[in-house]
Amino acid sequence: MTKISTFILTIFGLLILMASCDRRECVNTNPIFDKFSPDTKEYKDELVKQLAKIDKSKLTYWMDTYQEGENSQYIHAHIQGDGLCAKIILVINDSKKGIEGLLTNKGKAYGGAELKDLKFNIKQDSSSTELVFQEISGIAD
Repeated sequence: MTKISTFILTIFGLLILMASCDRRECVNTNPIFDKFSPDTKEYKDELVKQLAKIDKSKLTYWMDTYQEGENSQYIHAHIQGDGLCAKIILVINDSKKGIEGLLTNKGKAYGGAELKDLKFNIKQDSSSTELVFQEISGIAD
């Protein structure tokens, strides 16, 4: 094989590898997700409503950003699959299973990484809705 053929095959392989690691583009069709921001109760209530209707095993979660509040830590992620295209803000309370490195690095270098097998609880009442992180099985970059 010539050097040029080897070079072309290497570049082609790298491009395929890079494309397979990125999340697929999705298009939101829910007007509530367009009207409200992900940190509002209206947005979170609609997200909870949509999550109740779909097969959660078809969902994927992709790290967006990390945020710290006065006494809280948050992960902002993209959630998509089975017709859902939205953002999710997860509160980090006691459980940090699988995200210790992410928290230590305050999310730096994790943008775009897939959060494998994400599990979270929903705490909802008349005044607030919180999506509380429980665990992930791993992070795929």
